[in-house]
Amino acid sequence: MQENLFDVEFENILLDQHGRLGVLTLNRPGALNALNTETFREIAEALDLVMENATIEALIVTGQGDKAFAAGADISELAQLDSAFAARDLSLAGQDVFQTLSTLPIPTVAVINGYALGGGLELALAADVRVAHPRAKLGLPEVTLGLIPGYGGTQRLPRLIGVGRALDLMLSGRQVDAQEALGMGLVNYVEEAPLEFAREYLSRLLDRGGPMAFGLIKEAVRRGMDTSLSDALEIEADMFGMVLATQDAKEGTRAFLEKRKANFKGE
Repeated sequence: MQENLFDVEFENILLDQHGRLGVLTLNRPGALNALNTETFREIAEALDLVMENATIEALIVTGQGDKAFAAGADISELAQLDSAFAARDLSLAGQDVFQTLSTLPIPTVAVINGYALGGGLELALAADVRVAHPRAKLGLPEVTLGLIPGYGGTQRLPRLIGVGRALDLMLSGRQVDAQEALGMGLVNYVEEAPLEFAREYLSRLLDRGGPMAFGLIKEAVRRGMDTSLSDALEIEADMFGMVLATQDAKEGTRAFLEKRKANFKGE
């Protein structure tokens, strides 16, 4: 059942809650959900609201309509930028919003219902898991406009699918369909009903896992990717020590030994 627990009125996005799941929907279907400065601001505000709401344990990000998740940055806005400094500021603003999504301590899924191009794909890359409809098209075509990805694509894509595949996509500007994206690891699942699949997927995760563990797994992976293996293993050990001291870990181990379902409370 849908619950609107948020008093804030947005123009470019929708933010709803379905039980334990938050759903952030880009809501500019007439512009194929293209991302502009105002949309970035609203996404940032919505993510703050999600983190302030303890009843939201996972987040879905998707786009309104069946044509596009997000077809990219708002090109009309980019065309008005008149200096390298203004362009850099816009890049940093977008990167900051997507980094906030990436570092949320709860599981996140991008539901790609159509085109996910340029900034749209960069937004999807900031989620933990990507689920695509078979009709989805994905790519970073900025080079065909004489541009480069500016919202994290040059960094997140190689980390996800490898340098060679990432460079192929960025240098050619080509789009891939959902099945090719699945084969290269760009998306995790291809489903005819991706939003329903994402809801069921996250519900299963939340039923089985401890909230504290979710956040610490994400932190260990994120921090470990930016350092050497030996340092990354130290980070893992730190996270393991932290999680073992939580009430959730005590409850989980007791439940296993007592052969019952754990009752995690995020403590």
